Amino acid sequence: MMAKKKPQPSDLELQVLGVLWSRGATTVREILESLPDGKRRADTSVLSVVQVMEKKGLVKRQRERDGLAHVFRAAVSRSQIVGPLLEGMIRKLFGGSPAAAVQQLLTETRPSANEIQEVRRFLDEFEKGQS
Repeated sequence: MMAKKKPQPSDLELQVLGVLWSRGATTVREILESLPDGKRRADTSVLSVVQVMEKKGLVKRQRERDGLAHVFRAAVSRSQIVGPLLEGMIRKLFGGSPAAAVQQLLTETRPSANEIQEVRRFLDEFEKGQS
């Protein structure tokens, strides 16, 4: 029998995971305040999304609380979610070429000199690991 594939997270679920990956375990209120899209939402809306994510196995509720508020943490790693998403996007949009994807990313996002230096360091380390 084939292993059941986890459902793909929605855009809002991806934002919630991004907050949890960067902040660690946190409350729904803190998640709401940290969502990068800046849309106004009620605590209850974010709580509903987090509860659905808990059922999907994307987040876990901590035993300890922050006062009355439940604390949640990511139950999946960034690489478990982002890896397949990027792989699919590169295959579909760039014919499977990571170089074309990186070129597009660098052209569109205009990284700072420090960010370009970080990319260079990563590529040097990556290349060393390949040999």
